[in-house]
Amino acid sequence: MNHMRPVIALPAAPWVDQVFSAKAVRYGGVVRRSLHWVEAEVGRVTFEDEVRRRGWHLVECNGQLVVFCTKRPINILF
Repeated sequence: MNHMRPVIALPAAPWVDQVFSAKAVRYGGVVRRSLHWVEAEVGRVTFEDEVRRRGWHLVECNGQLVVFCTKRPINILF
């Protein structure tokens, strides 16, 4: 007998709409947020989980989190 509760879909958190609704996201662009903003508004783990769920790439540089909104490989040249 399975005693697991059914999974209930929750509405997207407002920050998801704020961060990932830009035109750049729809066209495989780049989204940048300060680490301070991410930690204060949503938490780093939650942010990282959302980027990972979408299959995108995340880079941290100088207190900024940069999301490459594509599942295709990226190449850091230097």
